[in-house]
Amino acid sequence: MIDPQAIQAKLTAAFPGAEITVQDTTGTRDHFFVAVLWSGFHGKKLIQQHQMVNKALQEELADERIHALQLKTAAL
Repeated sequence: MIDPQAIQAKLTAAFPGAEITVQDTTGTRDHFFVAVLWSGFHGKKLIQQHQMVNKALQEELADERIHALQLKTAAL
């Protein structure tokens, strides 16, 4: 389990200036919806954007603190 604020902080560090939303979708602190709107995504395909977010959260995904992750990404 992980706090949404910890995810927010990690993504804020990885994507400076981004608009980031983190929601615990089940109340169990392991299923999340994350939206990242960031100017650095310009020119990147959707799969590349998602890979970048997954890479930023790779430790939390690997040790299953994040069990399910629904992503929405877009360029600002």
